Amino acid sequence: MPRLFTGLEIPSETGLMLSMLRGGLRGARWIDPENYHLTLRFIGDIDDRTADEVVAALDRIRRDPIEIRLTGLGSFGNGKPHAVWARVEPSPQLAELQAEQERILQRLHLPAERRKYIPHVTVARCKTSTNEDVAKWLSERGNFQAPPFIAGRFVLFSAKASVGGGPYLVEEAYPLAA
Repeated sequence: MPRLFTGLEIPSETGLMLSMLRGGLRGARWIDPENYHLTLRFIGDIDDRTADEVVAALDRIRRDPIEIRLTGLGSFGNGKPHAVWARVEPSPQLAELQAEQERILQRLHLPAERRKYIPHVTVARCKTSTNEDVAKWLSERGNFQAPPFIAGRFVLFSAKASVGGGPYLVEEAYPLAA
């Protein structure tokens, strides 16, 4: 299997609102709306046997649907911005789903995620954007909000090894319905 990660899909109405943020940021490579998602856990490149184990282990998760709220924008980068994103309001249900997946994947001897989990939807990768460019873009659009939506499933996505941004394929879907 290719590079894998788990996530929540973004409804098309929300994707349309996110796509309206495109433009006005020099050096940005915009994510196509059909590739917007909320990553829960990056898994990486694994062999087919391990992928089968991941698929089976994730199938044991039993959680209720989760309300997702997008409020505000932000950026990632140490000294130089590398992505701009829509903030996903943290919730106990989202944190618990992500933590359960983390525990499951570690039990399968996959390496622990080193970074603190920050729920977000990436809207652009910043190739040559400066801090000033990103600060200006964020200040002009920083009050972004979208109506909440209910995530009724999480999915196992695959991606081609690349610089990011898709295309992403749904390999498996897992309903959220305890």
